[in-house]
Amino acid sequence: MIANPSSLASGTARALTGKVRVPGDKSLSHRALMLGAVAVGRTRIAGLLEGEDVLGTAEALRALGVDIARGDDGRWTVHGVGVSGLAEPDTVLDLGNSGTGARLLMGLVAAHPFTRHFTGDVSLRRRPMARVIEPLIRIGAQFIAREGSRLPLAVVGARDPLPTVYRLPVASAQVKSAVLLAGLNAPGETSVIEPAPTRDHSERLLRHFGARVEVTDDAGGRHITLTGQPELIAADLTVPSDPSSAAFPVVAALIVPNSELSIAGVGVNPLRAGLFDTLLEMGADLGFANRRVEGGEPVADLTARTSALKGVTVPAERAPRMIDEYPILAVAAAFASGRTVMHGLGELRVKESDRLAAIAEGLAACGVTVAVEGDTLIVEGSGRPPAGGAAIAARLDHRIAMSFLVLGLAARAPTRIDDGATIDTSFPGFVALMNGIGAAIAPPPS
Repeated sequence: MIANPSSLASGTARALTGKVRVPGDKSLSHRALMLGAVAVGRTRIAGLLEGEDVLGTAEALRALGVDIARGDDGRWTVHGVGVSGLAEPDTVLDLGNSGTGARLLMGLVAAHPFTRHFTGDVSLRRRPMARVIEPLIRIGAQFIAREGSRLPLAVVGARDPLPTVYRLPVASAQVKSAVLLAGLNAPGETSVIEPAPTRDHSERLLRHFGARVEVTDDAGGRHITLTGQPELIAADLTVPSDPSSAAFPVVAALIVPNSELSIAGVGVNPLRAGLFDTLLEMGADLGFANRRVEGGEPVADLTARTSALKGVTVPAERAPRMIDEYPILAVAAAFASGRTVMHGLGELRVKESDRLAAIAEGLAACGVTVAVEGDTLIVEGSGRPPAGGAAIAARLDHRIAMSFLVLGLAARAPTRIDDGATIDTSFPGFVALMNGIGAAIAPPPS
């Protein structure tokens, strides 16, 4: 059998040291492009993530009539068309591997009176879209989808969009954001009630562009209310470094001996900082310096040093603040002393892969004692490096791929992933950055 040319292996790393900057925040990059597209005027964006997911969103917005270009200085310029100014595309909108791009863009176009078609790669076409479709139907959109509410699908936008009050059955920043984006082109007030606070990038950026967004909390949950049909005004911004991407070099520095690594300008939004909170509970030596606010988002320079980690219990209510970081947290737990119990991980079953199964199977293959009980993941750490030495199926999932490459840097034997091509969807230049600070990641010998 011929090896996949995108396969990668990681072996024992030397001490990870240096000062780096990871790519821009993916969640913010999608939202910045979309809101810039429906603002009036020219928005310039610095630090935009130039991964495949975000580039797919930019291309889809171009198909909807928005002029978007990258300058020689690395800044992106978006010439907004106004809240109701998107045009009917003459092509299918292909969002590649990006669930965020697909779901948010469905919300953005749901209140525009024309039809558009969405598709994606093999992984995205497997992922259910019902939880976004259901609230958007209430606003007046219609959907024609494959069985299981899957892509490819058609969205027939509402001619007379209706404001709505939608209570999320499960906390989801993507669904919340899709409803709020649809509410931009509806009269009156659109409200989302979430059972637990999720990342609030959409609320912060909507305000940055001039929308009126009110947030209140009561016993029934968090209420986010948007006043529809605003005139959004173009507003320049800088996208901070993605905490979900920073998680990989951070955990690598914690588990590789004699490491000390600094990462500049990392987003530390409290509703995204669950991983950092958990690592601190585990005994991680993490430092946060030069705290500041950029583009409405809290930012800090982060330092991580090799640490003796211990097992902890991670409560289910923390999951919305770190849902994308559980794969790399599970790797940290494999190097810790004692049991780490992670509750409330049902959402991981409907990510780019069934991440819960992928984490458990990959850790077991690397010699780690692991169990899944319902939506709970249990990792038994011995305080010593796990065996490693496994060939891991990445399942077209960038976070699974990067997590097990990090594990291999400090395991007793090299770890291999079958396909690293999807890493560029969120972290272009991952291998070069990691090798530049002392990692050993390369295609396996043939």
